[in-house]
Amino acid sequence: MSRYHQPHDTVSEYSDIRSWRSAPLIDRIYVGYGLAVAVLVLLSYLLGMFGWLPSDPDDMDLANMLAGPLTEGHLLGTDYLGRDLLTRLILGIQAYFLPGLLSIVIALALGAALGVLSGYRGGRSETAVTYVTNLVDALPRLVLMLLVIAAFKPGIYTIMVVLGLTAAPTVAMLVKGKILMLKQRNFIESAVALGISPARIILKHILWYNCRALLLIQATLGMAEAVLLETSLSYLGFGVQEPTPSWGNMVQAGANYLLQGNFWVSTAPALAILFTVLGFHLLGDGLNNMFEGKRQR
Repeated sequence: MSRYHQPHDTVSEYSDIRSWRSAPLIDRIYVGYGLAVAVLVLLSYLLGMFGWLPSDPDDMDLANMLAGPLTEGHLLGTDYLGRDLLTRLILGIQAYFLPGLLSIVIALALGAALGVLSGYRGGRSETAVTYVTNLVDALPRLVLMLLVIAAFKPGIYTIMVVLGLTAAPTVAMLVKGKILMLKQRNFIESAVALGISPARIILKHILWYNCRALLLIQATLGMAEAVLLETSLSYLGFGVQEPTPSWGNMVQAGANYLLQGNFWVSTAPALAILFTVLGFHLLGDGLNNMFEGKRQR
């Protein structure tokens, strides 16, 4: 592991980040593909937010219902109501993007706080946090989501809040492990001996210098989970409802026409889900290997 050089009033912190050039080719491919997906998702979200779409998502071209890809005016074809598939795919990102970001913020913020409380303070705090995180981790997440939906019939934002809360224990355990590793190296004791305040140690030397990589990785994996959860619930009829587009309800609606040979109606959103989730997972995997140096060249 390399060390950062800091100003005179700080202690040296450990860094797991390796340079891009020294990373194996496969990891650079993973990260490159993942970043391309992330940028495409962001741009598509902005297009939908500002209404810069190929056509009106609710406009019905009755003369071209179930039209195939490359039909004039419909690059990816149309659905069973003659609505443009490309437009609805772009707009479908609205269903998970902001709710997914909300779940990520909750998971990272709460998880980091619990990890610091457990690893830095120790004692009864560590016992209590470990008990709570183990209890939450033991609950099947999808079953818990379905129970929440059945009991409260919440909106997508509430569901994503629950997702963030249930993902926080994983982040907490990772942060706690990093802090315990630093304690073994007498890192924190050295910082205290130099008179650095606990808040500065936690925020700068622990979370920023030593935990930012794992938090970034968890953010990418969290977005992949958010996409899967939102599309799965919408497919089952518990999430976003028609006529609002979601990749999940688009797959469900198009599945009725597969046996008729109109495969593109459901395969287009299905492939969007596949490549998006794959992209965020590969981004997380590639960053993890690059930061931790786990893959041998």
